[in-house]
Amino acid sequence: MSERWKYQIKSGGFWGVFMIAFTTIFGLKEMSFTEQISTPNFYIRAAGYLVLGIFVLGYINWRAKVKNENKQ
Repeated sequence: MSERWKYQIKSGGFWGVFMIAFTTIFGLKEMSFTEQISTPNFYIRAAGYLVLGIFVLGYINWRAKVKNENKQ
């Protein structure tokens, strides 16, 4: 696996997991944790956050990292 994909998975995956946890914590006002994770909507939202984090945010971070390395 290339360095780019490793970096994208690390940075974007971290953001995705953080957003899943963050939205789940704020959803505790309306539903319990077990009710939240038992709905298909939770898994669709979780997959969306991970995909968005890895492919979009991870790519943007990778480009910024390469740009900074080339400046030095």
